[in-house]
Amino acid sequence: MPTQQLDYFTSLVTEDEHFPLTEAAIAVAQHAYPDLDVQGILDHLDELGNKLKLRVTPETSPIQRLQILKHFFYNELGFGPNPNDFYAPENSYLHQVIENRRGVPISLAILMMELGQQIGLKIRGVSFPNHFMMRISLQQGEVIMDPLTGESLSKHELQEMLDPYLDAKGYRGELSLPLNVFLRASSPREILSRFLRNLKMIYSEHERWERLLGIQERMVILLPDSIEEVRDRGLIFAQLEYLRPALADMHRYLSEAPGAEDANDIREHIATLESQTKLH
Repeated sequence: MPTQQLDYFTSLVTEDEHFPLTEAAIAVAQHAYPDLDVQGILDHLDELGNKLKLRVTPETSPIQRLQILKHFFYNELGFGPNPNDFYAPENSYLHQVIENRRGVPISLAILMMELGQQIGLKIRGVSFPNHFMMRISLQQGEVIMDPLTGESLSKHELQEMLDPYLDAKGYRGELSLPLNVFLRASSPREILSRFLRNLKMIYSEHERWERLLGIQERMVILLPDSIEEVRDRGLIFAQLEYLRPALADMHRYLSEAPGAEDANDIREHIATLESQTKLH
């Protein structure tokens, strides 16, 4: 396991105050593309930002800047969804998204936020259920945008998108949650954890354990207070038959969360692994 890459990722995500979201999101791909030139990708984004800067003056209003950015991103560069293979991991690796111009809402949003920042626009990410959104404050009010298309969504449209999620979670009637709860801006750490969870889900479903381990190692680094991520890493280690680290993670999980709902399942896992280590 290339510790150098993990050390680099750790250095990026340690502090909340200066959290380089774009750089960290690009660096995630190093587990799958070890020779990836992260700085080269950042330089390319700066070049795109410089092209944009030529189109604005100090007098250009925020709403005009947003229109210029949207035209540049969606019309000229041609960024958008990948309808043929929406769940391909490439749609989440930023260097691939930049190359193919195809992404999922969160990867496109990170690029839009980065380019917006370069022309003085503060676009923020919103961890809306099932569909990542962007939020921007203008004099005319708050705008919620779909990163796949750049379209602004009305409260009615957002509520329609939210209702199936509320139904599935049982948050209806008495427990109904207002739309605004789901429209707050997310922190860079929250955005990156959702970004990683997308990849975690893709690799879990396809049982690509080595790739999944690369993502899970970064989840543990990003969310150091989440003992569940340590448990999940242990389960992946076990799938790969890395028995010692698997046992270490599972024992750590039980020591920190002895009353967890799945504690008995994890104890059974440990017993099985310990009998395997005796056989080796």
